[in-house]
Amino acid sequence: MLIIAKFTFMRTLFILMIIITCSGVLHAQSTYNRAIGIKAGGGISATYKKFISETNNLEAQVTVWNKGYRVSGLYEFNFYSFKTVPGLAWFVGPGVHLGFWKDNYQKDYSSRADLGIDGIIGLDYKFDKIPINVSVDWQPSVTLVGTAAFTPSYGGVAVRYTF
Repeated sequence: MLIIAKFTFMRTLFILMIIITCSGVLHAQSTYNRAIGIKAGGGISATYKKFISETNNLEAQVTVWNKGYRVSGLYEFNFYSFKTVPGLAWFVGPGVHLGFWKDNYQKDYSSRADLGIDGIIGLDYKFDKIPINVSVDWQPSVTLVGTAAFTPSYGGVAVRYTF
């Protein structure tokens, strides 16, 4: 399962780099204040980012997948180290999640809840000429309360409207 998650992350990262490389007509801007959009991978998420400083932001995600939903909150540190590609940053940070889901493998279809910690690492790109931000990330998590488990399969590609 971990090998599949790594392959998916690398493939997504490669696709994002192709998008950035092919978008040479559009120049990038280093920062934006807020963004809202969708993220695919490990389910479908609504995502909202709010910068609290030039290099730190909070991100909230509500993810829906075939068994239930999950709410995540993340604190992200942004690093603008790619001087040759303005607007491209990498980020990393901690977070927490709360999930509710149905256990389809039990006859009573009982509901479950879990609480845990998340980590996130990824790339973020803000276009200059249009109010769009794209990012790709890997968001592994460890469930501490509920069905204890390490889940490497969260993360994905996000497209957000910036304002």
